[in-house]
Amino acid sequence: MSMVYDEYGRPFIILKEQQAKSRIKGIDATKSNILAARSISQLLRSSLGPKGMDKMLVSQDGDVTITNDGATIMARMEVTHPVAKLLVELSQSQDDEIGDGTTSVVVLAGALLEQAENLLNKGIHPVKIAFGLERATQMAVDKLNEMSESLPQNNEEIWLKTAKTTLNSKIIHSSRDAMAQIAVDAVLKVADLERKEVHLEQIRVEGKTGGSLEETKLVNGIVIDKDISHPQMPKEIKDAKICILTCPFEPPKPKTKHKLNITSAEDYKALYEQEQSYFKDMVKRVKDSGANVVLCQWGFDDEANHLLLQNGLVAVRWVGGVEIEHLAMATGARIVPRFEELTPAKLGKAGTLKEISFGNTNERMLILENCANSHTAVTILVRGGNQMIVQEAKRSLHDAMCVIRNLIKDDRVVYGGGSAEVACSLHLRQVADTFNEIDQYAIRAFAQALEDIPMALAENCGLSPMDEVANLKAKQVAEKNHFLGLDLMNIGGGATDMRTIGVFETLIGKKQQFQLASQVVKMILKIDDVITGGSYQ
Repeated sequence: MSMVYDEYGRPFIILKEQQAKSRIKGIDATKSNILAARSISQLLRSSLGPKGMDKMLVSQDGDVTITNDGATIMARMEVTHPVAKLLVELSQSQDDEIGDGTTSVVVLAGALLEQAENLLNKGIHPVKIAFGLERATQMAVDKLNEMSESLPQNNEEIWLKTAKTTLNSKIIHSSRDAMAQIAVDAVLKVADLERKEVHLEQIRVEGKTGGSLEETKLVNGIVIDKDISHPQMPKEIKDAKICILTCPFEPPKPKTKHKLNITSAEDYKALYEQEQSYFKDMVKRVKDSGANVVLCQWGFDDEANHLLLQNGLVAVRWVGGVEIEHLAMATGARIVPRFEELTPAKLGKAGTLKEISFGNTNERMLILENCANSHTAVTILVRGGNQMIVQEAKRSLHDAMCVIRNLIKDDRVVYGGGSAEVACSLHLRQVADTFNEIDQYAIRAFAQALEDIPMALAENCGLSPMDEVANLKAKQVAEKNHFLGLDLMNIGGGATDMRTIGVFETLIGKKQQFQLASQVVKMILKIDDVITGGSYQ
């Protein structure tokens, strides 16, 4: 047991023997943390690149997800190790900030940890390694800035190529041309090109199983997964005047407990007439406002539904809160919390509201097109053979739209196929020799880790990773061309100028990968003891 003595020479116990046995500290704790993080990184390595493999994730409830999206894989894995959770958060941070490169950032972090472990085995202190990696990251980012190119601004063809590059590694790559065009069109609908702002939250992505991916389309309006409340109401309304209600079509209820005794038919009739007057008053207020479509957040019973039909009003019930906000933005309507506040000025407008059905099932959806504020809301309606395909298509479209948004914000790009990583690696190796401090080892380690990305890309395409990367490095040095990368769509592979085949990614996305991976590795290296639940481990 661990025992110390106070100023009077009296002993007291800090740590019981049983706890001391399970405690790992110092270099052993660092290596244990590195092993846990690398095991997560190795799992994602095979999913990198256009020929990356997919992962099947089965939840405890039996829900199956098939994807090669790094952020989705990490989020669905039930990771318990605290350091491994850092890599899960790393992937999520990349997804939240950039939207693409979620697999690359984890693979790079794993490669950096592997190199850091080699340096630890040589006796270099973790703090020295962390400081050297920080300097190497800054030099790599400076090199990225230097070799980046600015693309022509507001060039739709460039955005289309970028979206296709993003979709290359997805399950839906067979339909990448159509999907890329949909992603570009959707972003342009909600983009403010003068201010370089894109409001992705205004793009709704709805999915419906059945049909094929080719049937996916962009709707210039709102699609909601609801149907019209009464079968006899019109299924298509031109020049719709819409009122959006967050109050229910029902008589008011007292807020305290109450009891009502009905002892005669006259009492029941009076109660019925009172209830009818409430319903009629509500419907009259809606009718007088000039509305012909009612979208209600709550439900209403058959009595109210029948009265709405009699008054020629089309109604939709149980519309979700997020959908109501999108509908209000698109149609220009004000959300009305009480019937007393309903006025013609609070109505929204849409050119067409129609109900569409799918196949021979009873599944229906509502489409509002040509809304008053058509630039504030668009919807992508994704079709697919099963739920897994639909969900993966939605994730892929999200990645493509995020990349286009990044390109609108910053039009600088670096080229793909591992060209940027190899160029930075060669630069760091050259610079490392000029340092007369121990940092040169960490800088060379960072350079070696960067080469792990093109090696993983080549390996996942069935090529010889060592041969391909060695050939690529030699060609970049011989030709002094940092645009050379691996042509992964060609069966034979080989070094090719990425400008000729149009494979590139945004500069801010690549810089974010380097910086986030380096930050997490520095954090892991500085942990020399783990305390969980009040006990030492």
